[in-house]
Amino acid sequence: MTLKNIIAIIAISIAITANAEKKLSGTPMGTGLSNHPIQHAFDGNMNTFFCGPNANGYHRSWVGLDLGSPHIITRVGVCPSIDRGKDIQLAIIQGANNPDFSDALPIAMIDEKIPNKTITYFDVNVSRGFRYVRAMAGPDGYGHYAELEFYGNAGAGDDTQLFQLTNLPTIVFNTPGMAEIKSKDDKHPGSFVAVISDDGKSILSDNLAQLKGRGNSSWNMPKKPFQIKFNKKKQILPNAPAKAKKWTLINNYGDKTLMRNKIAFQMSKDAGMTYAPYCQFVDVIYNGQYEGCYQLCDQLDVKPGRIDITEMTPDDNYGEALTGGYFLEIDAYAYSELSWFASTRGTPVTIKSPDEKDITREQKEYIRNYFNKLETALFSSNFKDPTNGYRKYLDLESFLRYFISGELNGNTDSYWSTYLWKERSDPRFHIGPIWDIDLGFDNDKRTYPISQFDDFFYTADCASAAVGMKNFVNRIIKNDPQAREMLTEIWSDLRNNGNFNEKYFSDLIDSYVDEIQQSQKLNFIRWPILDKVVHENPMARGSFENEIRHVKSFIAERIKKLDNLIGLKQSGIDEIEFDPEMLSDENIQLFNLKGQKVNTTTPAPGIYILKMRNGTARKVLIK
Repeated sequence: MTLKNIIAIIAISIAITANAEKKLSGTPMGTGLSNHPIQHAFDGNMNTFFCGPNANGYHRSWVGLDLGSPHIITRVGVCPSIDRGKDIQLAIIQGANNPDFSDALPIAMIDEKIPNKTITYFDVNVSRGFRYVRAMAGPDGYGHYAELEFYGNAGAGDDTQLFQLTNLPTIVFNTPGMAEIKSKDDKHPGSFVAVISDDGKSILSDNLAQLKGRGNSSWNMPKKPFQIKFNKKKQILPNAPAKAKKWTLINNYGDKTLMRNKIAFQMSKDAGMTYAPYCQFVDVIYNGQYEGCYQLCDQLDVKPGRIDITEMTPDDNYGEALTGGYFLEIDAYAYSELSWFASTRGTPVTIKSPDEKDITREQKEYIRNYFNKLETALFSSNFKDPTNGYRKYLDLESFLRYFISGELNGNTDSYWSTYLWKERSDPRFHIGPIWDIDLGFDNDKRTYPISQFDDFFYTADCASAAVGMKNFVNRIIKNDPQAREMLTEIWSDLRNNGNFNEKYFSDLIDSYVDEIQQSQKLNFIRWPILDKVVHENPMARGSFENEIRHVKSFIAERIKKLDNLIGLKQSGIDEIEFDPEMLSDENIQLFNLKGQKVNTTTPAPGIYILKMRNGTARKVLIK
């Protein structure tokens, strides 16, 4: 063997050795107790263990190493203390380059209960190097780690590959000092956020203007909803239509399908509503704890790609500029808001835009008076002159499409919270978008089952806590015959030419099930509630699959019910086997194409009009 070959072999051997995975050592860090200190996780003794403190229900215990310099982690070894494997299930393993872990990112997850008295290894496929590494306690646990090992190589690495919990984007946020978000007004400026997507190949990270809680009843649930606010406008994911500062994370705790909002948003889009909120399934990690499957959604505000109307300034106080744009919410909770009014008929209305910091006295007075004009016109109209009646102030088509969406999804909150907007120089209010459908699709014990109601769902006692809204809807749906005819035309068009059928919605739901299959399994380990009644659930169905079946069944039955309540005009010609007994039913009548009633029980073969007493009609071919 030549000297040149020997040198080459030595060089290769040195390179392999340099790049070989090594067990890493460093200075222990963590939140250990005096009798179970952080050193116990690295002493090689499986009979001793690290344990963190009790933090009054807010557990953020952790143990880790300062490696002295950045290292690319390739593997993590974990052994729980005896019989405490469940205590670290769903625990997140993190890496960081700030000693306070303010920039921490996940590198692995202990996604199953692992055995004690042996080390279980988790491969890590993350290309960024970290100086600081740690293992968090599992959700609501204290981190009973008997042994913890990190393997890897020195290096700063890059961001070509990061860790996603599942196939869904992972959203990570860390508040300064891992402080708990205790209320909706607890804003935590400077919080770190990272949005990891594209199978770990893309990351958006930033320090936030604020991170806070949100929601009304949902804020009181164990799984918390959040609002993210960037310092500058961001397109948070490539498929998000808007570039904006504010984004919401909907918790879906009481919705065990985890998808009622997303189904309803798509349903409203298919119904022809102008704007349906953006919605993306994501996994969330909050201060090192896995929180579950969420929906990342638009914040409902005035922006291109959202409520796309003119954004007013404090200088817009006169003439045409004063006419818009305004974004409002008829809101049962308006009394608790800073910027709101009650109409002359007592309807509570929150002014969403311009917001409470910027709205002027002139703007508030204008929009209150204009809303009063709408209500006055609606309740004084004889409906014979649409151009001078309430339709002068209301875009009827947008209202009817909103009405269809609410009746089909069976949302109890449709008229507790009704959004509407008015653009500059447009004399009409437009209704929409829909929002907050976690009680929809028969998920509210106060109205379950919706099939018990013979009339439209909005007439139910629990369907609106906003004063006057039931009468508002009644005036249009019950008293205006032209509006009712228009409602039938829109519904019939959706049913005959659109996606409003059982198969379409069943297939849509199946696609969402495929999308969140990995995430929902983890979510219900984190929140084991499938066999429990939570929030307003009418019952516990025991499994994710049963919850999905219920929603599918509800939609199928609801479509048939609305065919009767609204009236369905059939398109095309149906061939039927004519049975003379049909005409003995007083609810069925047969007419020829000239509109003449057919009285014989043995009509000649040909095309006829079959009419039902509820107003539905279809062409039929009698052979």
